[in-house]
Amino acid sequence: MGNASGFDLELEDRGQLGRDNLIAARNQLLGMAAQDPRLMAVRPNGLDDAPQYKLRINREKAQALGVSISDLNTTLQGAFGSPYVNQFTRKGRVKQVYVQGQPDARMLPSDLGRWYARNTSGYMVPFDAFLDGTWTLGPQKVEGYNGLTSAEILGAPAPGVSTGEAMAAMASLVAKLPQGIGSEWTGLSYEEEKAGSQTGPLYAISLIMILLCLAALYESWPVPFAVLLVVPLGVLGAIVATLAKGLDNGVYFQVGLLTTVGLAVKNAILIVEFAKTFYDSGAPLVEAAIKAAQERLRPILMTSIAFVLGSLPLAVATGAGSGSRMAIGIAVGRHGECHGTGGLFRGGAAFFPCETEGSQGLCPVRFRGGGGRKLSRWWWAEGSREHDHRSCRQAAFA
Repeated sequence: MGNASGFDLELEDRGQLGRDNLIAARNQLLGMAAQDPRLMAVRPNGLDDAPQYKLRINREKAQALGVSISDLNTTLQGAFGSPYVNQFTRKGRVKQVYVQGQPDARMLPSDLGRWYARNTSGYMVPFDAFLDGTWTLGPQKVEGYNGLTSAEILGAPAPGVSTGEAMAAMASLVAKLPQGIGSEWTGLSYEEEKAGSQTGPLYAISLIMILLCLAALYESWPVPFAVLLVVPLGVLGAIVATLAKGLDNGVYFQVGLLTTVGLAVKNAILIVEFAKTFYDSGAPLVEAAIKAAQERLRPILMTSIAFVLGSLPLAVATGAGSGSRMAIGIAVGRHGECHGTGGLFRGGAAFFPCETEGSQGLCPVRFRGGGGRKLSRWWWAEGSREHDHRSCRQAAFA
């Protein structure tokens, strides 16, 4: 168990430029990331290059001395490596046999002169007669990702910066690297990028499900559309509150935004359902809407205020993990529900079905809460159950 944060990037050699060019591109990326204020602790992951002693075989001299290359490789492997030979059983246990030179005979480059290979004539020929070497730097472990040579880079966002913003910053820096160098996200960063592109479709599916459930409940299409038209009011309040507090569009804000949609729909259902009931009972259009608002004002305010006060501790949270709690509390409690409820009674448009002979549509009616009857000059204010929809757009009331 543990905790981790930040991002995980695999820098890939897609153009087969070679390891040296890949390391140069990695160092260039680390230098640019160190100067970006949105990023912090950007570093390579893995083992650094270590000194290596590279052997060079003079094949012409080895053949002249009668030493075969296969015998030479076998002797080198046994002297400086540890080849597997066979296995045997001892006291009921299976033991494996490996061949390896003594440590004091394989520690220094000069120890090559202490090893011999048998030639075709049966004589022993020292290694230093046809072998020499040079010191160089090389990788201790060759890394690969999706079949390409790669270098893993870890990092974290700066304080106040989301992981998504940090990943976007890294993607913009990778785009400045030489041609042939690419990148891929891995681990949790890959999952985050993959899930982030699904946010829009998931919201759309949520709204469609709400629409279908309401259509089945009321056996009507205009009523669900009338209910969903209040959703932008609550969403706008949540977005404005989040931007005002300087919070990011993270997963907690998205959860809070979805909750705000549900709360706004709940309030709209309470009004639209009563308005439709009054309208079906024979009340005029405007009277039905205003009476429904008056009837449902108190229960909607009670539930909304209770929810806002319940979410207030999240909005003012401090300490460890306060960022996630604030994102949900501010999006839902402090402004999301306030704007959604206020929009219904203080200037929002209340919609409910208006049926005419041979047609069915939506008649929007703007009203003020309480007993006020001042309506918008755009829409029909008073009418019969069967009226011409064009007159809705022409009539005006003071």
